[in-house]
Amino acid sequence: MLLLEERINKDGIIGAGNVLKVDSFLNHQMDVSFLTKLAEEFYRLYKDCDVNKILTIEASGIGIACLTAQFFNVPMVFAKKSKSKNIAGDVYTSKVESFTHGTVHDIIVSKDFLKENDNVLIIDDFLAKGQALLGLTKLVKDAGANVVGCGIVIEKAFQDGGDLIRNQGIRVESLARIKSMSVEDGVEFC
Repeated sequence: MLLLEERINKDGIIGAGNVLKVDSFLNHQMDVSFLTKLAEEFYRLYKDCDVNKILTIEASGIGIACLTAQFFNVPMVFAKKSKSKNIAGDVYTSKVESFTHGTVHDIIVSKDFLKENDNVLIIDDFLAKGQALLGLTKLVKDAGANVVGCGIVIEKAFQDGGDLIRNQGIRVESLARIKSMSVEDGVEFC
């Protein structure tokens, strides 16, 4: 998506360790008008898949997932990184390693919000090593629901996450795919 690539080139900041900071418009401060255009593109890509639920992981994917859910007119559920007192009853759980934070989290979703008849579209801001998507797809499969696909805002195609998920037969649509990036050379898109 050219619009997103242009925005990454304009406002993205490449940090040490292949970290791309897009927090000025995507995942800390959110440019809602811009993100609405991205959400509309996810709708265009998946509108024929009978999506009845959007799933993401706490916290950075929540904004884009909410906007995407609005286009589909379906609920959005986010996997929490810790169980709290307001989650009563049984939960689905999975472990997820965060590339950015270097931590492992148990993610959970209440069994009240994922059902076996659900057609789930997973939405996230980044795809690098694929661990968040693996954890989210496990939650969906544990519920007996169907993963219709994954909508990713930015995929680091030079890392193995996209191949890992696609090799499991899961459709992945990334709005921007980064072939390489460095502080010296900037971002090269696929």
